[in-house]
Amino acid sequence: MHFLSPDSRLMRGLSNLTDAILINVLLIITSIPVITAGASLTAAHVAARKAIVGEGHLFSNYVQAWKRNLLQSLPLWLVYGVTGGLLVYAWLFLQITPLLVPKFGFSIIWLFGFEWVFALQARFENSVGRTLVNALVFSVTNIGYTLAMIAMDAVYVGLLVACWILMPQGLFLLVVLGYGTLIMLHIPLLERALRKYINEA
Repeated sequence: MHFLSPDSRLMRGLSNLTDAILINVLLIITSIPVITAGASLTAAHVAARKAIVGEGHLFSNYVQAWKRNLLQSLPLWLVYGVTGGLLVYAWLFLQITPLLVPKFGFSIIWLFGFEWVFALQARFENSVGRTLVNALVFSVTNIGYTLAMIAMDAVYVGLLVACWILMPQGLFLLVVLGYGTLIMLHIPLLERALRKYINEA
């Protein structure tokens, strides 16, 4: 049957889903020390991109990318981890009306940059400062892709909240799929946006 052949859309979709789950598991395990989360996010982008095009072995791609990007991704994660934590704290505990506009503004900047910073680290050799700046520049110049990725993430978070409240037994499946699945969904958008720069490189 054609739909069961390895090259059919169904089988490719199932293969990508399996890869996404494996990437998510690796992402969780290698992020347990917390400080290594930046390297894990970068490695997840590398492994997801190579899995989609069928390049190499997923586990070895992930491990090699994780080791290669550990030091370079650390300051990127410190920037986004610390500022993200401060923003969460501000939204939860600083219920002051004059702070509402700055909180919205900084949250948008954080979201825009976060969608791109580890993808750029996974794709290009740049200084930390340059990668941080490029993440914001790419997020604005490719606003459509940025909003699409944020929308995907928002749907996932919405499903998590809905399951937590209405159907807790569904949480396990969502956690297993996790951010690895979102990265797999982001990759085609990121690759389309970065194609010009990759070809030039």
